[in-house]
Parts: sequence; structure tokens; C-alpha cells
Amino acid sequence: MKKISLLIAGCIALSSCYKLDTTPYSQVSADTFWQNEDQALAGILGCYNDLKKEPTFGLQFSYDGLSDIGLGYDPPGLGEVISGTFTDRSSIVVDRWQAGYDLIQRCNHAIAHIQPMTIDKAKQEGFIAEAKFLRALMYFQLTNLYGALPIYDETVDLNRDFSSLKNSRSSVEDVKKFILADLNYAVDKLPVTYEAKHYGRITKGAAYALRGKVALYNKDWTSAIRDFEEIVYNKTNNYGYSLSANYATLFTMEGDQAPEMIFAIQNMGGTGFPYGMPMAWYMGTRATFGSDWNNCMPSTRLADRYENRDGSPFNWNDHFPNYNTDNAVKKQAMESTQSGGVLTKVPDTAKLRQIYANRDPRLNQTLIVPYSHYLGWNANKERDMQFILATGVNENFGQIRNNRGWYTYLWRKFVPEGNLKGAITDRTHTPINFPILRLGDVLLMLSEAYNETNQLDKAITELNKVRARSKMPGLNSGSSFLVVNSKAEMSKRIQQERAVELAGEGWRYFDLKRWNLLEEVSKGFIEKGITGDNLVTRGYQPRHKLWPVPGQEIEMNAALLPQNQDW
Repeated sequence: MKKISLLIAGCIALSSCYKLDTTPYSQVSADTFWQNEDQALAGILGCYNDLKKEPTFGLQFSYDGLSDIGLGYDPPGLGEVISGTFTDRSSIVVDRWQAGYDLIQRCNHAIAHIQPMTIDKAKQEGFIAEAKFLRALMYFQLTNLYGALPIYDETVDLNRDFSSLKNSRSSVEDVKKFILADLNYAVDKLPVTYEAKHYGRITKGAAYALRGKVALYNKDWTSAIRDFEEIVYNKTNNYGYSLSANYATLFTMEGDQAPEMIFAIQNMGGTGFPYGMPMAWYMGTRATFGSDWNNCMPSTRLADRYENRDGSPFNWNDHFPNYNTDNAVKKQAMESTQSGGVLTKVPDTAKLRQIYANRDPRLNQTLIVPYSHYLGWNANKERDMQFILATGVNENFGQIRNNRGWYTYLWRKFVPEGNLKGAITDRTHTPINFPILRLGDVLLMLSEAYNETNQLDKAITELNKVRARSKMPGLNSGSSFLVVNSKAEMSKRIQQERAVELAGEGWRYFDLKRWNLLEEVSKGFIEKGITGDNLVTRGYQPRHKLWPVPGQEIEMNAALLPQNQDW
């Protein structure tokens, strides 16, 4: 079993720390709990545990459905937001606000009780720094969703102040100042590494990476460059980060402790260890362990973005004349017919396999494409499954089907194969670590910051590192279609690279918002299936760039007014 120490400690923390001495943590008294280093660590690990909750980061992957690279349905797939029908009463809106503040309060509680403890000072400061990092991370996520927020810190005592939590909303600028203050402390106090048994805890490198990301979102390019360079080029410490040689394994159990992972949610499964995230349940299909729902799907637009292996833009018309504009051509190229599991008509699958194989390798590592195979789970055993586009396909025939009957691409990334040799026993707890910060992301953010400060050559160098890992040709490496001469051209390349490199990790929505491109790719857009069928019409409106403050929160605290614009 993997990552025993941190995760089992976290499990212990659930019994010791999940219910502390503040509402709703009412079962353990601080007078008897916060006494020594082990208890302080247990309290901090209880904060980490909240990251797995679906409304905090447990469904992080679902945010891609709000962008041009994904789609989804029902609350787990953010269906109401995609359709534009969500309101200030929608569970999607309410639950994320409340769960976010629950995590923040848990961090506040830990900080307040660790500060007066008589324990080793360096460890004490380290524990507090971990809590401040998590608090900063949650405030960062919330402000990117809701904008201005009420700020509560460790001076809040829920026993005393529960009925008077009536802070008004601080400006986005002030919220980000608060976030940066927490991250400044974390950068100063966190260790560069831990002993192996504590793998997965927040490090100094993670604090630099998150602080750089906050600076990037603030368009403080100089600060972003400083922080990213610190960990990319080991300016003052040897952080030990490097790109994994194999992109695909990063998103399997094999990649859990890869040197590319800067900070990841530590997930565990198996009998008696339900401490994972629901990637199988919501990204997987009926052919995945547990018979799942694929509420979250990649878009056809994403699949078509992946370049040819030589770096040239991909175009279906190059392979099937009139494919892009004629759905009949799409159906002829892609669809099969079948009866009782026996195929009665099949397109030229050899040609399709060749087309997909001649693309950026991340396409087939990220997505299940038509007529490819996947090791699934059926009748309580492993079974080879094939993704066939036909009416009536079924996992009992050894076929993969979209739960809605749509012809869409499906996620391969993060989706378990078989039963992971016994490591997964519950579809809601996939035991694959989920990255919040990894080096590939940092290199692309550093590239963006360089580009924004007119350092084009440096921007190209960082982006090319990411492409090289997947054996894609670098920009300005010879062919005319790889030439980049300007800041504007490089911005397009960064947007493209982040789409294909980070697909399924949930950051595209936030990227599009900060680039002011969300409306351009969303408003009134009809998402289409592989063969051109209309699937979803996006109901984006300008007011959707910020979610509304939950209505019931305003009813309890009128100081949260005014509501976000046009809600």
C-alpha cells in the first residue's frame, strides 16, 4: 500500500480532529487535545482532509466543463452553470461557499490552538505555515469564483463568535493581500523537504509555486517570475523538481510521488481506506470500476486541438474531404452498427487509428478515442474494452459507452484501469493523487510571465520544455508552422499548450476568466459530439464571470451585500 504514513495519520486525524471543540467540532476538548506535536500534526492533517470534499477540490476536474475543453451534466458535472440556469440558491453555488469556509475555519482553529502550544518552535511554525497555505489556497479558489469575500482569520472563536460572524466583503485586492500574507509566512517557515514518511505535506517549494500563481493572476509578472524561477532554477535551495519522463504515468498511481508533483491531494483507496477522490465515478464510464457516470467529459473541441506530431495544426479535412462541415461525412468516417455486440458495419478503423496515432501523444494519453482500447472492469473482473461509436453498445459486450448515449471523447487521464490490482474498492475513492501544483503547470506560467514582460526567448524556452517531454517539436525549431515572432503569437501558443497539457486538471476555466476569453468561447456555443450532433448549448452570460454570493448567506448576513453585478 502506498503513502502509508501521511494518509493513515490523516485517518487518525479524522477521529481526533474532525470534531474539535468549536462548532461543528464539538466532540473533543481543546484542553485535552492540543497538547503535543503529534496532536498538532493530527489537527493539521484534519485540515488537509477537507481538500477531498467535492465542493472544495474533490471535483476540481469538473471545472473544465465550464470551458472550451470539457462539458458535463448534473451537479457533479456543473450542468446548471454550463446551461446558464444556476442561481444564488443552486447547490453548486451554496455548497462551494460553505465548504470553502468550513476548510478555512478548520485552518483558523488549528492556527489558534497551535500558536500557544509549548512545542519545538520550528515545528510549531511549520504546522502554522501548513494551515496558512491551505487557508490561502481556499481563499484563492473562492475569490476566483465569487470575487470579494468576507475575511475571517484565527482570531475568530466559533464558540464565542458563531452568532456574530457578520463581516462584510473585503475587496478582491484586500483578499489577495491576505492570501499573500499567508503565503509569505509559508515561504518563510516551511521546510524544503520532509522525511519520507511525511511525503505529501506542503513544502517551501509549494508555497513559492502558489505565491507565484497568485501573483500571475494579479498580473504582477515580476513577482511571479521571481517565485517560479526560485523553484525551477533552485535559486536558494535544491527543491528537486523535474518533469516526469512519461506524461501518462503522472495521472496514475505510478506518478503519485513523481518529482514533478509540487503539491497534490494524497488519495487512498482499498478496503477500510475510503480516502480518495471520485475520479472513477464522474470521469469514468460504465466500463470503469464501479460502473460509472461520466458526468465530466472532454469536448470535441479539446480533441481537435491536439496538433499533429510534427507540430502542424490538425485538420480533419486533410483526411476526409468536407468532414468539418458535413455531418454525413463524419458519420461515415466514425460510426459503426452492431447487433447484440456483433458489429455489422465498421468504418475504416485502421485509418482512424493512424490518424489518432499521428497526433500529439498527449491526445491518446489524456482521452479514450474512438476504436481505441481500455482495460475496464466488468462482471467483477478485468476486461479489455473498446470504444465503439454505435447505437446499443454495452460494457457487457466488451464495449465502452457514454452514459448519456452521446458520441463524445472520454477521459483516460485519472481514470483507473481494472481495479488497480485491488487498490480501488469504492468508485467514489480513486487512489490516484490529484495535482494542485505541478512543475509542468509552473513552467507554462513562467513562460506566460516572461512573455508578458517581453522576454520572448525565455518564454519559448520554458514552454518548449513541456513540449519536449511529450516529444513534440519546439517552437522556432525549423518548420514555418512552429515560428513565433511576437508577444501576441506567443500568448496564443501558451493558451494552446495549457489546454492540452492541463486538460482534466480543472484550471482551464480559471485561465479563460483571467484572460477575458471565457465569453468568447462560451456564449451561445453549441457543444457537438464527434459526429456533429448537438449536445449542449452553453448559456453563458456576462454576469457569470463571477458566481453569486449564496442567497441564504446574505439572509444571515446582510453585510455581504451588494450582490455581485447583475445577480
